[in-house]
Amino acid sequence: MKEFMQQTFAIIKPDAVAKNQIGDILAVTEAAGFKIRALRLTQMTRKQAEGFYGVHRERPFFGELVEFMTEGPCVLMCLEREDAVAKWRETMGATNPANAAEGTIRKHFAESVGRNCVHGSDSAENAAIELAYFFAGSSLS
Repeated sequence: MKEFMQQTFAIIKPDAVAKNQIGDILAVTEAAGFKIRALRLTQMTRKQAEGFYGVHRERPFFGELVEFMTEGPCVLMCLEREDAVAKWRETMGATNPANAAEGTIRKHFAESVGRNCVHGSDSAENAAIELAYFFAGSSLS
């Protein structure tokens, strides 16, 4: 039986880009069975970051998160494989790198909860919203 292919949204965050970890993270991503359907290096504007993280607007870390995500370039990605959302979250590891499983991206590359090197959608619904936010008008097949 053929597995259902799913897409998810991912970001290599400014901390990892600044440390020249893009290639290493992409290698882990591909080794985990993901096909990269879109990839763009961009400098997120304050307006983009505030819009993207708007769900967290009332949280105490919102301002710090926006500052972090606009401090340097990041890599936006559309990833595809079967069960992509869950598999990417597994590949990333726990938000706190100290709690992340061995072999995960965050265990190997992240420095803290706040500077955790990658983002991934938390549901198929949010993946669709996040992909549309950054890749509107793009063909992601």
